[in-house]
Amino acid sequence: MPKKKNPSTAPLIETRKLCKSYCNDELETPVLHDIDLTIHEEEFISIMGPSGSGKSTLMHILGFLDQPTSGKFLFRGEPTRTMSDDELAAIRATRVSFVFQAFNLLPRTTVLDNVILPLLYHPTIPPSERIERGMNAIEAVGLTDRATYFTNQLSGGQQQRVAIARALVTSPDIIFADEPTGNLDSTSGSQVMEALQDLHDRGGRTIILVTHEQSTAAHAKRIIHLLDGRIDSDSKKFKRVTAKNNHNLKK
Repeated sequence: MPKKKNPSTAPLIETRKLCKSYCNDELETPVLHDIDLTIHEEEFISIMGPSGSGKSTLMHILGFLDQPTSGKFLFRGEPTRTMSDDELAAIRATRVSFVFQAFNLLPRTTVLDNVILPLLYHPTIPPSERIERGMNAIEAVGLTDRATYFTNQLSGGQQQRVAIARALVTSPDIIFADEPTGNLDSTSGSQVMEALQDLHDRGGRTIILVTHEQSTAAHAKRIIHLLDGRIDSDSKKFKRVTAKNNHNLKK
């Protein structure tokens, strides 16, 4: 499946002094503090940290599900604060996709129908392309022979790979994976991480993985560690974990 290209030389994502607070009954709770971050196209990044460190809040902001309280957030060089509601909705529909810990699949519906669901609401992809795009995405995660199965007939690892295919089908600029192995055993989790690594290493996809586990984070090529709402470290110098046994993707 071809990946969108953009001639812009600006970073895919850039934040400067980004802060986020939540207010409840006049009580302000700071969550993120002065986040300076630059993410380029085709990176595979893990954002990790303990519970309450702010990693999910940061992912929601970078994925256009929430807005910062202050600071700058630029997407391909454009400040998001000045974007209209329609522009933000279009980005959510076409430029970013999510894979969550819960698979969020329709259980008595085929793999293919689950994968093409985002295309039913896509503003530019015509109906004539849906099946081909869906099958290409399913092939990318190694489930071609399961395309006509109902999702409740699949293992947990296979269901999560269906969710990855669904995120991939719109050819987004970024795939966000929020604790994608959290509900899986070690074998199924390895299969899911192998699928994500393959999408990045061979397909050039930009992936932002959120996790609290070091062993999962190490599948990426860059690890950003949050602590108490601040970037504690940002490193590419670590031993990367490579998911093995490609044949497992077909099981």
